[in-house]
Amino acid sequence: MPALDLDTQLSTETDLDADLAAERAHLTTSRAALARMRERAESLFATGDQVAGDAYAAETLGRTLARRVAELADDPTTPLFFGRLDFGGAPNNSTTDNGTTNNGSTDNSTVEGRTTDSRIRGDGTTAGGPASDPTAPDTSGDHHGRRYHVGRRHVTDERGEPLVLDWRAPVSRSFYRASVRDPQGVAVRRRFGFSNGVLTSFEDERLDRGEELGTTSRILTAEIERPRVGPMRDIVATIQPEQDELVRADLADSICVQGAPGTGKTAVGLHRAAYLLYLHRERLRRAGVLIVGPNRAFLSYIAAVLPALGEVEVEQATVEELITRVSVRAVEAPAVAALKHDVRMASVLRHAVQAQIGTPTESITVSDGSFRWRIGVEPLHRIVEETRREGLPYGTGRERVQARVVSLLQRQAEARRAESPSDAWLRRMSRCRPVLDFLDAVWPALTPEGLMHSLFSDPDRLAAAADGLLSDAEQAQLIWAKPPRTPKATRWTAADAVLIDEATGLLERLSGFGHVVVDEAQDLSPMQCRAIARRSEHGSVTLLGDLAQGTAPWAATDWRESLAHLGKPDAVVVPLTIGFRVPAAVVAFANLLLPALAVDVPPAESLRHDGGLDVRTVTDLTAATVAEVRAALAHDGSVGVIAADDAVDGLRAALAAAGVETATADDVAAAERVTVVPATLVKGLEYDHVVVVEPAAIVAAEPRGLHRLYVVLTRAVSRLAVLHVAPLPAPLVGGSAG
Repeated sequence: MPALDLDTQLSTETDLDADLAAERAHLTTSRAALARMRERAESLFATGDQVAGDAYAAETLGRTLARRVAELADDPTTPLFFGRLDFGGAPNNSTTDNGTTNNGSTDNSTVEGRTTDSRIRGDGTTAGGPASDPTAPDTSGDHHGRRYHVGRRHVTDERGEPLVLDWRAPVSRSFYRASVRDPQGVAVRRRFGFSNGVLTSFEDERLDRGEELGTTSRILTAEIERPRVGPMRDIVATIQPEQDELVRADLADSICVQGAPGTGKTAVGLHRAAYLLYLHRERLRRAGVLIVGPNRAFLSYIAAVLPALGEVEVEQATVEELITRVSVRAVEAPAVAALKHDVRMASVLRHAVQAQIGTPTESITVSDGSFRWRIGVEPLHRIVEETRREGLPYGTGRERVQARVVSLLQRQAEARRAESPSDAWLRRMSRCRPVLDFLDAVWPALTPEGLMHSLFSDPDRLAAAADGLLSDAEQAQLIWAKPPRTPKATRWTAADAVLIDEATGLLERLSGFGHVVVDEAQDLSPMQCRAIARRSEHGSVTLLGDLAQGTAPWAATDWRESLAHLGKPDAVVVPLTIGFRVPAAVVAFANLLLPALAVDVPPAESLRHDGGLDVRTVTDLTAATVAEVRAALAHDGSVGVIAADDAVDGLRAALAAAGVETATADDVAAAERVTVVPATLVKGLEYDHVVVVEPAAIVAAEPRGLHRLYVVLTRAVSRLAVLHVAPLPAPLVGGSAG
């Protein structure tokens, strides 16, 4: 390319400076507009009780307005927009969207190009209503000559015209999907660089001239590699086309993402939840959206993502927090816990419930003043069998049997008296002793705790329920050596709680969610999957995980089996193998473990060739760890020290003695840059610089120790230091200098 003469160079620099100044002015205007939107919402919230018709309406309106105020919160350290789309072709009139006229000058008094048939609003719909297919690329031609700033949420001016379009709006899809091969009408895609909320730079891709930066974009690379301190951030500025396709999957579709380390599977799941809430807000507001994570530390780490996108009404829980019918007050042998998590236990419990249903052996007679009503054995038998065949929850079945018996009594009374009995009469009949005695004989009342207590206290009852399912030895593992006197006196274990939830599902219908995102799903047992299935029976699921990172005794080895237990056997399984977060050297080192993990997953690849890997044999682990942490603190970003669980306290004490303040994995908002994390709690977390202390001890601490080590080694997003005295695990030997 020929060198520019001085006048041309100065002119180009002047144009760039003017462009940057115009974009900064637009950011200032947008922030002021968002502040006005929030002020209006706050004003409505303050006066809402004065316009509501009654107390209920006031409470409902108050909740709605409070949610709106929270959704409009602004974080000055986060940019309101991160990209811009300039559509090519002849403009529809002399002024394009966001106030840019056709000659390129800026006119902030005009924020939207006007046409006679269509207007794009801040929520991504047209003036006439939502687009017919809001998930399809919007390349109809209505955007010719227009310009849109794309950001985390929509921002409008005082007239309601858009200054920033939500990243989930139909037209915004082109920001992620447009390419030289398929420009979707986009002439220029602009990315913005920010530092603490201040717009510092921009970078243009002229798709109309065949210019596409892709992953060589400086701004994109800088955002991906930006040091990570504190909770996880959203990735709306860096979503890749293959991620965007998953994010925008239809609400009716359940999907499973097999994601290698650093491929953004967690972010994909969270952003899909945000996208679905945008597209189906009222439906999902009623039905609810649930995020299920492996532990509270992980949920704390991801908690800020959805609120940053304006989504404040999403429930987050661990599986244990979903299953709260009984308190967990005991532990048991790992083998017993593994047996209770086995899917065969679902059949055992179903048989135990079905065994409670009896067969009528005698008629019932009910006295009613001067009348006596009688129901024979045959109609009673028919009632029980018809109800059994309907496959209702056991408790609903009992109510159905009771109602049908009373209905037969009602028919007799109507035939004899020539009038319909009153509601009070029907209630009296349903509670009379002959009817209740009949119910208790053929369909007795059950509680989940009572069922479990009787099953594990009575070898004969367990043997009948487990016949053909569990061996004698397995049944012996489940029987209590000294049964508690009552269900209430029982000290339940975590595995018992899962079984009690299964029993609850057999007895009654549980409320569910419209969409459930399950992260680190490879560690869910079949019975835990079934617990989630009961809460997503009429909704869809986004399953996220990596089979190579399965560390639980019952860890999944085939996603199809997990999806079947979740009640979504037809869900598509999509692999993500290209990593944007973990450097290539770290990925290559961790991949040495894959052949020993006995899972069929494609190895991860990384597009990052920065970062570093240092594997060293040391003589004093504690001293070497302190020195490595001090060296890491010379760089930007977070530092994670990961060790076997029993070594954590000693390392924290040594760092404190050396004057290095540390945080725990649960304290993601702590000011300290250094976190000391037990290996068992690090799943899903990430740190710029990771110090792994004694890999052999991590492997030796549990049966699936190599899987745990694979998790540990892939937590670094810039630099990884591995310090060891004992020899490295065999699969890693020869994989690095050290």
